[in-house]
Amino acid sequence: MPSQYTDLAHRFYAEVVDTGDLAHVEDFCDAGFVNHEEGPPGFPDGIEGVKAFVRMFHEGFPDLNTSIQETVEEGDRLAMEVRFTGTHKGEFMGVPASGKHIDVEAVEIVRFAGDKAVERWGVTDNMTLMQQIGAVPEEAPA
Repeated sequence: MPSQYTDLAHRFYAEVVDTGDLAHVEDFCDAGFVNHEEGPPGFPDGIEGVKAFVRMFHEGFPDLNTSIQETVEEGDRLAMEVRFTGTHKGEFMGVPASGKHIDVEAVEIVRFAGDKAVERWGVTDNMTLMQQIGAVPEEAPA
């Protein structure tokens, strides 16, 4: 049976990340939200950074779909493995649309206060993502 924080995470990915609906970010993230994963150069902090992340992914992958694979909840923290799939139909981090499919994973730990996320630590498999869209060779040259 999903817990409160697992439920909130599922709703956040379904209602915000999968749809690109930025109007609901504040429903899930506290005004003082801190993301401890470094974003691309010039990425804003806090809630504006969450919105920039969602916007960037939806511009590059308009059919973005996420699924939470596993969760572990302890106290006010939720650890989860998240899978991102989609088709590279728009520019993403300076890489023009390739039409290629992505299937990448991230591991995230989110700390909650009440019913809002206040901090996030995460690691996304960006190398695999960039290889899948053709921005980085899959094998190192000999």
